[in-house]
Parts: sequence; structure tokens; C-alpha cells
Amino acid sequence: MLEGLKPENVFYYFEKICGIPHGSGNTRQISGYLVDFAEKRNLEHYQDEAGNVIIIKEASSGYGDHEPVILQGHMDMVAVKGPSVSIDMEKDGLQLVVDGDRLMAEDTSLGADDGIALAYSLALLAGDYRHPRIETVFTVDEEVGLSGARELDVSPLKAKRLINLDSEEEGIFLAGCAGGARVNISLPIEKEKRDGIFCEISISGLQGGHSGEEIDKERGNAICLLGRVLGSLSGEIDFCIENMQGGVADNAIPSFARADVLITGYVCDGSRQEIGQSRFSYEECIRRVKVACGKLSRELAEELADKDKDVRLEAVCKAVRCGAGVQGPEAKRVISFLLSLPWGVQAMSAGVQGLVETSLNPGLLSMEQDCLKIGISVRSSLESAKTALIGRIESLAYLAGAQTEVTGDYPGWAFKKDSPLREKMTQVYRKLYGREPVVEAIHAGLECGLLAHKIPGLDCVSIGPDMQNIHTVKEELSIVSARRVWEFLLKLLEAL
Repeated sequence: MLEGLKPENVFYYFEKICGIPHGSGNTRQISGYLVDFAEKRNLEHYQDEAGNVIIIKEASSGYGDHEPVILQGHMDMVAVKGPSVSIDMEKDGLQLVVDGDRLMAEDTSLGADDGIALAYSLALLAGDYRHPRIETVFTVDEEVGLSGARELDVSPLKAKRLINLDSEEEGIFLAGCAGGARVNISLPIEKEKRDGIFCEISISGLQGGHSGEEIDKERGNAICLLGRVLGSLSGEIDFCIENMQGGVADNAIPSFARADVLITGYVCDGSRQEIGQSRFSYEECIRRVKVACGKLSRELAEELADKDKDVRLEAVCKAVRCGAGVQGPEAKRVISFLLSLPWGVQAMSAGVQGLVETSLNPGLLSMEQDCLKIGISVRSSLESAKTALIGRIESLAYLAGAQTEVTGDYPGWAFKKDSPLREKMTQVYRKLYGREPVVEAIHAGLECGLLAHKIPGLDCVSIGPDMQNIHTVKEELSIVSARRVWEFLLKLLEAL
């Protein structure tokens, strides 16, 4: 599919990677592919129990006395697909699409975050280029808490400088990032059997996106909006909640959420009409649901007109049936908890113009037989602010009778005023393009912070080609930008 795209060797390996399922938690196959790659070329390599892989290529002729360098990226992608897609992202490869300068996947995420890092590195390892000793580091499960980097054994590494290939904007050198953690919430529930009108209530059409990179755009969060919808409907109709689900990862802004409810009654002339009573009218009940949802739909469309203009609220009522759901005070507790959850930007940096300091994203929602589960990504460039926000979530959970567990806690990557690697990269960039790169910190999490804690004195910079809409079905990679970053990388390695 990608034959003829330049650079051919990079896109050859990118297509190979896209043919291997590699969503977070499903990286054994891609890890094995990397080991096979190294063995076929007699390259020094290491694979640990977590699945992390290190492949080392010694310096080319004339570079034996140069300091080594680490090239680093992660294997896993956020595997998102549209509702009409039939492929199994745990078993099937991606269907790639080329549209002019855009490389995409057919109604799924592309995984250029961070498949392009693997493709660049494999092309370097397989080719004949001028470079110092290259130590390529491929980690697993970056997207679900940087767990691979946390488990990585760095003892085979000699380098004290690292180029991370996990950025999404060409010409920007990242030199700092936020720390983060995931808060897992389990809210105990009790379900009871009831007869009611089965109704599917869904929020869809939202853009979603990366919960660090796009959190400042104030896009709609489908999970939080679903809580708002259920809260508004509870004043108009009586219902029990059979099931709730939403989102695909805690670090992706959820673009879809759904609740399956059994409608058991409605308010009419100040009194409640319950299903099974002679005064209860199925037609009137459904009409009230549609009127209430229509009003809410118009409100959401107006509020999100400049942020998420394609938002859709739908309520599809079906037949009367018996089911088991959360109702009464239990349902009120669930809805109230969703309504009280903070989300989005909590504070902006006072020291860096336009940089988000602290945020959170409820990104996963599911309902089991005995509990409601919510996964929340928390980020901050200040460790104290991160801790305080986690404490706030834990306090809300305590008041609702829920349990919390904090996982995947990782440190931020502090900006260094003096960076010889960054200075050398700036010199090469200036010579190649005749302009200065932009140096900045970001709100998203990168593995540089964890690796810098493991390797004292590590000098890090993160770069990458232009990408759009990562972690969504609209994810795309600029082909021309990927070529330019490859050319820059080759010139940089020659100069190191």
C-alpha cells in the first residue's frame, strides 16, 4: 500500500508495523517482531519479561570515538475504531489509506503515535548510514501509564543523551513534560429486577483526542456529558440503569458513551405514572423522553458549536422487557458522582505562556454486575498539584462510597536550561532549514522523565513529524513531514 512513498525504507517498516496488532496490552507480537529483526541482522539485543526491547548497532566507520546516543519510542498505540468497522484490533492489521500528503487508517486510529519511532529506528538499524553507536529502546504500554519504561532495565545502555521520537509537531523540540497518574475508581452498586421500556441513550460525534495535547481545546467529554444527560432526564422520567460504557483509554478524551436504561415511569400533572398502572401511557412516556432529549441535544449543540459541532445525543426507545438495573437512590448516587467529577483543564502555567499546568480526563467508563468503574488520567507539571488533584478525586469517591486505586504514577520531565544535545540539534536544524526550531515543554506525558530518573545526567530532547488527531479514528500522519524529519535525523546523527 505504501510502496513508492519517500523515504521508502521508513514507510516499508511503518507498513510492516501497521500489519501487526499492537494496541496497549497487546504488544507481545510486535515485541517478537523486533527481536526477530535484530536476530536476522546479528545485532546485539535484549528483551525483558515486560516485552521491552533494546537493539544496539555499533558506530559506523570513523565514529568509534563519538559518544553513543539513544533513540527511543514506544510500541503500543491507542487502538480506536469506528462503530462500523468490522476488524478486530487485537487480531487484525490496519487498513491504510493515502490521501495526498495524509496517511491514515480506514476508520481506525493509525498508530503513528508511536509507530513512526519504530519505523525510523528500524530503517536506521537496517541501513548503511553515518552515526555513533545507536542504542534503540522500544518500550511497551506507554499509553496506559508508561509501565514499560518503568520496568526497563537500562544496564545495557552506555549513552547519556537520548532522542525521543514521540512528538507530533515538526520543528518543535520538546524539552519538558508533565507528570501523571491514573486513578481507578470502583463504585459498588446493587441491581434489581424491573419491567420497563428499554432505551439506549448515547453521546457520540465528539472529536475526542489526546488528553494531554488536546485538553486545552475544551472538547466535549462523552462520559461527563452522559452523566449530565442522565441527571437532566431524572427530573422528567423514572428509570433504572442496566449498563453504562464509554471511552477507550484513560488518556484519550472519550468521544462516545452510552447508557442502557429501563424507563419505569414519568411525571404528569404533578404525579408520577408508573409502568403497569392503568393511567400509564407508553406513547406519552416515550414522547416525554424524546422531548427532554431534544431539548438537551439543542443545548449541547449550542454550547459546543465552536468546539465539537458534530455532537449527537440520541435516545432510541424499544420494547418493554424485564431487566436488572440500578434504580432509586442507587441510581441517584451513580449519576451524582458522574456529575460531580471534575474534568478538563484545572490550572494554566503561570511561568510558560499557553501551557496547561494541571488537568484530568475521565476516559474509561464501564458497569459490571456489582460495580461501576471509571478510569481517570491526571496530569500536572507540578508534583504537588498532581497529588492535590488525586486527593480531590479520592475525597469525592469516599463521599460516594467508592474505592480508588492510583496506578501508573510517573514523574514529570523538568526543563533544563543547559542541554548540549539540544544545542547541537538546534545548530543542525538551523543549517538545514535556515530558521530556528521552537523549544517548549508540553502537558502530555513522555517517557523521558522516567528514563532520566534511571540514567543520571541523561540529556533528552523529543522530536517527531506532523500528526493530527492522534488517539482518534481521524488520526493522520503527514508524509512530507515524515520525510523531512528523517532527513534531519540522518544529518543530526552525522553531526553527533
